[in-house]
Amino acid sequence: MNFSRPGAIDLSALKQPAARPAQAAATGSSYAVDITEATFQTAALEASMQHVVVLSLWSSRSPQSATFNDTLATIVDTYDGQILLARVDVDASPQIAQALQVQGVPYVAGLVKGQPVPLFQGTVEEAEVRRYFDELVNVATQNGLTGRAQPAGAAAAPEADGEVEPPEDPRFAAAEEAFMASDFETSVAEYEKLRVQYPADVEVAERLARVKWLSRISGADLQAARKAAADDPADVPAQLLVADLDISGGNVEDAFLRLLDVVKRTAGDERDAVRERMLELFTVVGIADPAVMSARRALATTLF
Repeated sequence: MNFSRPGAIDLSALKQPAARPAQAAATGSSYAVDITEATFQTAALEASMQHVVVLSLWSSRSPQSATFNDTLATIVDTYDGQILLARVDVDASPQIAQALQVQGVPYVAGLVKGQPVPLFQGTVEEAEVRRYFDELVNVATQNGLTGRAQPAGAAAAPEADGEVEPPEDPRFAAAEEAFMASDFETSVAEYEKLRVQYPADVEVAERLARVKWLSRISGADLQAARKAAADDPADVPAQLLVADLDISGGNVEDAFLRLLDVVKRTAGDERDAVRERMLELFTVVGIADPAVMSARRALATTLF
């Protein structure tokens, strides 16, 4: 199945992952859930701040993708909570497919601390799926993400001291509600208010950066954006948009190299705008990411 929307997906993002021996789930529990646009924020994005989430985009009009979901669920269960499989019916939730710039189903991507990690499009053999998943878990671990998901439908387990995990921070309620309604302007405004109130709160800064980025790429056409940037290299907004879209497709290094080149060619307010965008995207990608650390050094060298 093909979507008319052009994609920005790097299907070779993960190469030569480490092997993992196959094993059956010890508990027989299921770590697969169905999500929609209404539950994407909490069941996928926010969940990925605690543990790895794998998105499986499928369609009932594609029997192959529906069958592949069963294969993925079986494999995910062997990870015993290291990975939660979130299945997305693109016919019922097209905005998720659009946000990920998906061209066809089945399509599988990881989420690590809210960041999409493109894995593969189409069906692949079980051994290959495991290699992708192993590398995804390795990437998550390197970024300090080591939590485990609960089996689907399980009640929240109490902590060792008898306490349960605290509920979602109520400060974010208004911003999240607006975000789920695709009201990005209101969501950004609410997070901006929180940033003024809590200037040192890292989570507020991360959420704000992510929503601003998602608002910019929502509805953007990658092919048209690339053409505009190529036709006029001096068009700074065009270069910024392509960088945003490259981040969404996993082409992080390309995005930062493009922005570094623009920094070198600009001055004054334009250069400041590009620098600010780079800092914001550093937050979106994650400050521990090797590409971010390299780009941060390069930016400092260019500016000073």
